[in-house]
Amino acid sequence: MTTTARPKASFRHRLLRLAETVTTPLLPADYLDLVAPLRAGAPLRGRIVAVRPETRDAATVVIQPGRGWRGHLPGQYVRLGVDVDGVRQWRAYSVTSVPGGADRLITVTVKAIPDGKVSNHLVRRIRPGTIVQLDQAQGDFVLPAATPERVLFVTAGSGITPVMAMLRAGLTARADVVLVHSAPSRDDVIFGAELRALAATGALRLVERHTDTEGLLGVHELADLVPDHAERQTWACGPIGLLDAVERHWADRGVAERLHTERFRPTVISPGEGGTVTFTGAGVTVEADGGTPLLDAGEEAGVLMPSGCRMGICFGCVVPLRQGAVRDLRNGDLTTAVPGDGVLVQTCVSAAAGTCDIEI
Repeated sequence: MTTTARPKASFRHRLLRLAETVTTPLLPADYLDLVAPLRAGAPLRGRIVAVRPETRDAATVVIQPGRGWRGHLPGQYVRLGVDVDGVRQWRAYSVTSVPGGADRLITVTVKAIPDGKVSNHLVRRIRPGTIVQLDQAQGDFVLPAATPERVLFVTAGSGITPVMAMLRAGLTARADVVLVHSAPSRDDVIFGAELRALAATGALRLVERHTDTEGLLGVHELADLVPDHAERQTWACGPIGLLDAVERHWADRGVAERLHTERFRPTVISPGEGGTVTFTGAGVTVEADGGTPLLDAGEEAGVLMPSGCRMGICFGCVVPLRQGAVRDLRNGDLTTAVPGDGVLVQTCVSAAAGTCDIEI
């Protein structure tokens, strides 16, 4: 019978274990996050470098991404995790910068919407130096490898943002480009000066529709504005009503394959008092009132819930809210999420504020 000696732990491993012992309850990585949050190997983050106003309710946020950033294609979006009033909220925004810049900075351009917790924070409150969480760029609202000869963009409001990245990446030098864009007024056109400068040089044809004075754009008007619109490869981005109309128009003409759309988030959350709570991992669904903590509702239904102090102090009960709305029982604040947001909530001090799915 032979025995094999157990390999000795490496010096690096032993040093790390010693560091963990000394720094408990925090880990060495927690301290590294304070001094080098953008380092290689860390969860992907970004540092806000600047915030540049674009219009009265829109701003471009300049971000230095961490070393793990893999780049983007013009037209793609990135999800940002932003801490607002102590709650991390995830939102998706189009990347408006040219890929592969020498400074490695990226930009997203955000329009503040009424009651938009994250958009208003980014446009009006966030300051340079702030660290945000990042996901890798994603999305298929991009140009094909072989650039079409004729391109049409139909956009409204902040729907111009993914298109701006395509224009800045040199599309106008490779294609005949027409842009039809709607905004309430001339001053509300995001990137208005840049777009008008491109039009003035003949790089593209720009059609502006100022809806406060001219009314909403009807897709039937495209026949006069862009006579060959049905023959162009078209990218459309904007509110649901516009995109629904555009899709019907292209389908009716039998050219739906030439249309590419990017929709704003379609899910509407309607907060209330209490609601149906689904604990997705456990496959359990219960009805909970607006005064019962999610932690208690889950335990009463037989779900094994993580917990700690049960007072909202230790964060031992934090789990992802996949979608829906919850209310903080301490102050009444609402937190909402749609699929992909990755919002975390404390189940010991949060109650259902409508239908919600909890990832556990």
